Amino acid sequence: MSDRAAIEQLARLVGIEAHYTDTFGQTRDVSDEALLALIGAFGLPQDPAVARRELAEQRRRVPLGLGPVHLVNAEAAHPELALRLPDGCREIFWACHLESGEERSGRLAPASAGARFAMPLPPGLPLGYHQLDLEAGSVTARLSLVVAPAQCHLPPELGPGARRWGLTCQLYGLRSTTNWAIGDFTDLARLARAAGSYAAVTIGINPLHALFGAEPLHISPYAPSSRAHIDYLYIDVAAVPGFTEDEAVRKLIEEKQFAVTLAAARSARLVDYRAVAACKRPVLEALFRRFRTHELGTEGAAKTQLGRAFRDFQRDGGQSLTDFSVFEALHEHYCRAGRGFSWQDWPASVRSPRSPEVAEFVAAHRDSVEFFQYLQWEADRQIAAAAATGRKAGLSLGLYRDLAVGVDPNGAEAWADQELIAPGASIGAPPDAFNRTGQNWGLAPVNPLILQRRGYTPFIALLRANMRHAGILRIDHVMSLNRLYWIPSGMEASAGAYVSYPFDDLLRLVALESHRQACAVIGEDLGTVPVGFRETMRSATVLSYRVLVFERGHDRGFIPAAGYPPLAAASAATHDIATLKGFWLGHDITWRRRLDLYPDADIAEADQRERSRDRRLLLDALVSEGLLAPERIGQFLSESGDPAYSTELGDAILIYLARSRARLMLIQLEDVVGEGEQANLPGTIDAHPNWRRRASRSLEELVSGADLPRIAALIQEGRLRSARG
Repeated sequence: MSDRAAIEQLARLVGIEAHYTDTFGQTRDVSDEALLALIGAFGLPQDPAVARRELAEQRRRVPLGLGPVHLVNAEAAHPELALRLPDGCREIFWACHLESGEERSGRLAPASAGARFAMPLPPGLPLGYHQLDLEAGSVTARLSLVVAPAQCHLPPELGPGARRWGLTCQLYGLRSTTNWAIGDFTDLARLARAAGSYAAVTIGINPLHALFGAEPLHISPYAPSSRAHIDYLYIDVAAVPGFTEDEAVRKLIEEKQFAVTLAAARSARLVDYRAVAACKRPVLEALFRRFRTHELGTEGAAKTQLGRAFRDFQRDGGQSLTDFSVFEALHEHYCRAGRGFSWQDWPASVRSPRSPEVAEFVAAHRDSVEFFQYLQWEADRQIAAAAATGRKAGLSLGLYRDLAVGVDPNGAEAWADQELIAPGASIGAPPDAFNRTGQNWGLAPVNPLILQRRGYTPFIALLRANMRHAGILRIDHVMSLNRLYWIPSGMEASAGAYVSYPFDDLLRLVALESHRQACAVIGEDLGTVPVGFRETMRSATVLSYRVLVFERGHDRGFIPAAGYPPLAAASAATHDIATLKGFWLGHDITWRRRLDLYPDADIAEADQRERSRDRRLLLDALVSEGLLAPERIGQFLSESGDPAYSTELGDAILIYLARSRARLMLIQLEDVVGEGEQANLPGTIDAHPNWRRRASRSLEELVSGADLPRIAALIQEGRLRSARG
């Protein structure tokens, strides 16, 4: 066997694809160097022969050939479990402990003495997480039996024939007369109430994941510290219990420096995260001190209903909440000491969450750790209140939350579970039409071998945390259930390879948690999508994410409204691409030129020509749908090709989308008010004001103005027309 063949064989054993087809239809071969580096990221020796022996030995040591978890298809009439029996085994004893507390047990006699045996599982197992104990000869095994459905929860609002709509926003960007220079959960409640009154069924928001409390300049919601916890900056400080009564709080907000800082942040065009944190943090600390005195008492025992609710939250949060809060306290401690941003720069003794030194730190800083737990509790209370407000106003599906594909390797999630994170690699995307050199998102990949070994418990916990208080969950880059593009550290983004994940199991777990949390699922399936992937997701009743600018026919023309698939969420744009106005006027192309993001001038010119053609094709689609008279085309596109944007054009495009067969239509708040700039420009960090743009209009203006009701009426009419067929 050649060296290349040996490397490819080893790569296949751990799920690394040595070849892939890119978005341009070209086959790319991953280099030997990259394959070996990624094999090393799995924790394996880079010598293929040694690594194969190690993997074989790991498999041999597994009792009865079973992993820690087995997914049972709820639809299977006669589910089975494949066993590898020890020599001479004639009888198997089993005991199944159901999640409900019920127990079932029995014994089986294999029909033959062969090493392989298909063991029938107990009939009628309910959906959920159960435990199975086995004894075969002298060998015992214990595993989790997860009975999961094939399809996700689909509420009537998204069922066959449904034509609903929802609003999406970047929560941080909401501008109001009451917030502290960043959108908060009270703003979210007000927007949800308004949207519900106009027959929207959901409000979609950017990921609320916890960022870095000690360093508020790391601001991307898609590169968080922890996806299981919430960014405390979204807390409405004035809505925290005790705010109006506390003397220490009153003194803080009356200080001149506080007033100057807050006024400057409120008047700024962009969100000033450092100023927001400087205002919110000391007030929240004062409120926590008050909370301990009035609600918990001097000994820490709960003495009021609020205090008991907090203690319950701490208990239910378990190790995950503890680890996150300890990380926040440590991170703040070492950032203040100048020991670096990453936990990998901390003293070796505190890099492990279970070290004695970490336990000593917690004992000495118990108040600090509990403060961060308090912030999580208050954030959870406020988002729950916002969701309830929306539902009461008619927002029948409530909040639509967003789950990022990965985390910052320097953050809490990576520190707390270092075994799960694959070192020496990051995730991203191969070259495509929008990013010709590929993308390195700098996010830590999860090791699929460890994830399986852990019975998928980290994945299940993430789903639960992000389905909380939500009626819809959007899974960012949902292809990650099937495969992820890993890039070896130190290499270019184009040098990466796809790594496979246990797709069938992960999809079943999404379906199970979707039912248990009564939460529908949208899969963001943009980019390089594997063959057959969308069909599989459709069978699982996961809504496809369809964006207007990408929905094209073979001739590159925009597909007609009737051509959209029903089981989909259709949107005019996303946070990563231009708004309607920005697309039409080419703001995104201007930004890429300004920041020198094109590999060469020819590609930049090709993009410009393609945009010119796209404008004409979109106008043709609007004319074909009867939304624009042919003689009006010149109003939006001159003979020389110069574009002009107006409310009329934006409305026509939104109505076009509203007439689609997609069961859910999503409208960005930016497109309601005609914003020209997008939230994020992929391929940039600081050069473009990513995740910092504030709405040009206040929430009060939006709620009381004419744009939202006008757009809502147009959308409702388009949705009804689509439903009538």
